[in-house]
Amino acid sequence: MRLDVILRVLAKLLIPFAVMFASYVQFHGDFGPGGGFQAGVIIAAAVIFYGLIYGLPSAREVVPDVLVEAMIAIGVLVYAGVGIAGLLLGGNYLDYFVLDHDPVHGQHRGIFWVEAGVAITVSAVMLKIFYVFAGRRRDAGGEGS
Repeated sequence: MRLDVILRVLAKLLIPFAVMFASYVQFHGDFGPGGGFQAGVIIAAAVIFYGLIYGLPSAREVVPDVLVEAMIAIGVLVYAGVGIAGLLLGGNYLDYFVLDHDPVHGQHRGIFWVEAGVAITVSAVMLKIFYVFAGRRRDAGGEGS
């Protein structure tokens, strides 16, 4: 894709809009369709699109493997941390109402952090799957050998 100027320019124009749309889906997921899973997939799709246009090594420079693996753990810890915070504050696991003195604010705060953890984990897992499959070498003997 190095010589395909049109695709490279389109990628530079479209990727920021994809990330912006992912943030819209993330932050409006509790009011309509969307949420952490969808936002995570859109963010990963933007990075995968970047990798397809500019090459896998360039994508790995933008989002390194170490960061992807850390994001998988961080997202799960954020999700679980919300549940543990509910337990420590005297509620049930993932009981959002105890996260603030106003139960409505606690509900919004809990949903926000749970969805953030889901978005982080989903985007990182999708990128890890892409990196693993895109980085493997083709069999030198061809098919069937």
